[in-house]
Amino acid sequence: MEVEEVEIKELSQAFSTQCINYQDIDVNDGDNPQLVSEYVNDIYRHLRNLEDKHSVSAKFLEGQVITGKMRAILIDWLIQVHVRFNLLQETLYLTVAIIDRYLQIEKKTPREKLQLVGVTAMFIASKYEEMYCPEVGDFAYITDKAYSKAEIRRMEVKMLVALECYISYPLPLHFLRRNSKAGSVDAAQHNLAKYLMELCLPEYSMCHYKPSIIAAAALCFSLKLLGDDSVWDDTLTFYSTYSEDKLKPIVCKMAAIIVKSQNSKQQAVRSKYRSSKCMKISEIPQLKSRLVQTLANKAGLSSGTPK
Repeated sequence: MEVEEVEIKELSQAFSTQCINYQDIDVNDGDNPQLVSEYVNDIYRHLRNLEDKHSVSAKFLEGQVITGKMRAILIDWLIQVHVRFNLLQETLYLTVAIIDRYLQIEKKTPREKLQLVGVTAMFIASKYEEMYCPEVGDFAYITDKAYSKAEIRRMEVKMLVALECYISYPLPLHFLRRNSKAGSVDAAQHNLAKYLMELCLPEYSMCHYKPSIIAAAALCFSLKLLGDDSVWDDTLTFYSTYSEDKLKPIVCKMAAIIVKSQNSKQQAVRSKYRSSKCMKISEIPQLKSRLVQTLANKAGLSSGTPK
């Protein structure tokens, strides 16, 4: 039965592939071994399997002392720490991934330990992603010495045991880079998609969505705001694995988050993308356009919070 199911799935994928007219974006990459064009599609299939295997459940904080609002405040602060330490983008996304999966497992985490969980997650992520990781003392200092180096090390062990030492999670950035290549997007469109993805990080209502669909929706929305409304073509559909219709509900939620962010107390993402390094993308007039408001209304705004 398992063999038959695999064959049926492969046949359905082969059929769907033949039904769309997509371009091979790796056809000219054969001479560059770093682009691994021979098996890059296999790599992304593997990443999609991993995001299914290590998913975050919707409303995973229900019944816990930790709330979605507390999570948002923590992540907003961690984004400021991330900027202060000048860390890689991957480190920030992996930090949030570790936090969510740990809190999903350790349901009795007390609120006074939440900041400790956050800095420890960033410490772990830094070790995984950075060439030069900040020292444990730096993370103790950034908490205004609320936690000692020994406490961070003990929490590190506790978190890694809970996660079974597995922290190699697929991140939205991985999928965005592939999608941006498929769409031949420019720097502004790519940066706007990154901004939209990062706006979603503190949002408790968005943390259960797969990284691949967050990345695809962010790029789709970016192209709508900075390009042609009908640019989500067959090539983007093929490499992202999502049609535009599938992405529309997520795009509307992102629009609601943009509207909400304008009056939110958590301003770390907007402040970060106000810099010249990020092309001042958070200040572009398109983010206050009628299109954003229309899509936000479709998502439904209740007290400024997307449904």
